[in-house]
Amino acid sequence: MDPLRRSPSPDSSQPSSPRSPPCEMLGYVGIEAVLDQLKIKAMKMGFEFNIMMVGQSGLGKSTMVNTLFKSKVWKTTPPGLVGPMPRTLQLHSVTHVIEENGVKLKLTLTDTPGFGDQINNDKCLRALDIEFLQRLSQTVNVVPVIARADSLTIEEREAFRHRIQHNLKAHCIDVYPQQCFDEDVNDRILNSKIRERIPFAVVGSDREHLVNGRCVLGRKTKWGIIEVENMAHCEFPLLRDLLIRSHLQDLKDITHNVHYENYRVYRLNSSHVLPRGPGWVNLALTPTSPPATPGPSKFCRRRRTHDNTTEEY
Repeated sequence: MDPLRRSPSPDSSQPSSPRSPPCEMLGYVGIEAVLDQLKIKAMKMGFEFNIMMVGQSGLGKSTMVNTLFKSKVWKTTPPGLVGPMPRTLQLHSVTHVIEENGVKLKLTLTDTPGFGDQINNDKCLRALDIEFLQRLSQTVNVVPVIARADSLTIEEREAFRHRIQHNLKAHCIDVYPQQCFDEDVNDRILNSKIRERIPFAVVGSDREHLVNGRCVLGRKTKWGIIEVENMAHCEFPLLRDLLIRSHLQDLKDITHNVHYENYRVYRLNSSHVLPRGPGWVNLALTPTSPPATPGPSKFCRRRRTHDNTTEEY
């Protein structure tokens, strides 16, 4: 055999060219692959959500939050416990991590104990509520609710809702979802239906009862079972869908992109951190934000022109 025509041995020192995988192994590659990357990243990092509950003691704020997330995320006062109500102006926050189907949610709950406990608001919003909502709506998203709606008849509930809506409109209190943030026709239609039902008449309960052979969340009274998830009994499903199913990410985006940025600009203007000089601009906030600090004072000077007259500049 001709030695010049021998095939190379397996241990030949010649470098072998890299082999690329066949095209059918890679599959189709498109920009929609970004969605898969975002999903994987979100599953790893999880989500954060902050809720502050404001209202009088005994309205069922803790029970409503436990019902909302179907978990014991907030301790309720044991029934039958007799003792003085805590009177404090300090905020109380608790953080929990809730995991469902591999998705983690870091939930921070802030309570306002003793808020308005000594003030009567049987008929409409109180002056304290109006002042509080006007300030709060400038920095966070506000979703008003009618607590313990089972204590009202259908007629009383609707009349109370209309009075609250009138108070909000009369005092220019913009609650979530804000009409100015409706991005398209579909958002406008959906949010308009939500705004018609605000404030939601809700009933909270973290106890299950047997109704017609099925377990339901509800409150047991001498008249029957008030089902929390039954729209014929209360509007808790609307509140849950708004906060979790349909608008959770939008709530976070508006908080970060609108409320936080307005607050940051307000703080920068008030602390005189922004440079002032030629080309300085006073950053104006949106109407729903605290008023910006006044701009720099305008000094008036005079100078003599060539014809011996004076002019201001």
